[in-house]
Amino acid sequence: MSPVGVFKSNRFSSAALVATMGIAFGALLAGCNNSQSAASNAPKATEVGVVTLAAQPLTLSTELSGRTTAFMVAQIRPQVGGIIQKRAFTEGAMVKAGELLYQIDPASYQATHASARAAVSRAEATLNSARLKAQRQAELLAIEAISKQDHEDAQASLQQAEADLASARATLETASINLERTRIAAPISGRIEASTVTPGALVTANQETALTTVQQLDPIYVDIPQSSAEVLRLRKALAEGKLKNDGDNSARIRLQLEDGSSYKHEGKLQFSGVTVNTTTGAVTLRALVPNPERLLMPGMYVRARLEQGTDPQALLVPQQGIGRDNAGRATALVVSADGKVERRDVTVAEIVGQNWRVTSGLAEGDRVIVEGSSKVRPGQVVSAVAIEPKAATPAAEKPAAKNAASAG
Repeated sequence: MSPVGVFKSNRFSSAALVATMGIAFGALLAGCNNSQSAASNAPKATEVGVVTLAAQPLTLSTELSGRTTAFMVAQIRPQVGGIIQKRAFTEGAMVKAGELLYQIDPASYQATHASARAAVSRAEATLNSARLKAQRQAELLAIEAISKQDHEDAQASLQQAEADLASARATLETASINLERTRIAAPISGRIEASTVTPGALVTANQETALTTVQQLDPIYVDIPQSSAEVLRLRKALAEGKLKNDGDNSARIRLQLEDGSSYKHEGKLQFSGVTVNTTTGAVTLRALVPNPERLLMPGMYVRARLEQGTDPQALLVPQQGIGRDNAGRATALVVSADGKVERRDVTVAEIVGQNWRVTSGLAEGDRVIVEGSSKVRPGQVVSAVAIEPKAATPAAEKPAAKNAASAG
């Protein structure tokens, strides 16, 4: 073969090789593009927010609502009529039992008292005369100097004089009482309210309108209305020792004021002597609370907290992490170690701040879905993003009205 022929043959072989390599490289590029396209078209894992559960000690308590009521209330009304001569107190001040509040003009009552006292003196003199006469008549009868009739008349006169003296003394006692009642004094110690009359006003005995009111505020009552079913639950907790009791069928409580602050004095919630209202089915429990600073005033709204004990390994789950199935049972969605969604049936006890306290169905370290749960289903692979849980309150608040609904 000529050199020219060899050259042509080699040239054609090289061209074929280049063409073959080009086709192979093109096929390789096409395969890579197809793989990348398939990877880009694959569905991404749904992103959900999770909270990792950690056990913590928690003080459990029951919270009840109520209003304060004065320990003792005395409405001041006159027991005799007359003109108010003076008012002897400062409105809103503290008064002591027996302290003068009002003085009614005593002039007419002093005159009546003086007349009654004179009547007593007269009756005493008459009695002495009748007694001496009866003694003489008795002596004369002994020697038969007078008739028996004269003696009996003398004895009857003596008895009449004794009765007259007793009547006169009773009249004097009445006059003394009425005179004393012109001085209107405080029957109890406490804070006195505004006066409804001023000096110069005419008042009548036992009038409908009170002159003022005195309220004893230390200690003070807290009245707490509850359903009879709730009272039974509290009684059972007291009997089982779940409530801190102080004997005498009472439980120790702490108050929270309207502004959210805690009241420093501990009180006692009484469970004895309660009656169920047949119309409403409600019972009013009464707590007795010390009030030395007079911080609590009648009519204030307060919340009473009954401590029940401590759960050393409490699990708190944000409320949005707990759902309900068609039967009303509490459920939670958990992200497993392999990234799949699991459904758990749980039991919840009470609300603690923004969380539920879970007593079964979950364990420490579980990742509970709190965001995006509506977008996933059990068995689905998800991408879990940790969310910082909100801080829990130091004590489990269990409103009495919600206890039955909280049990899951």
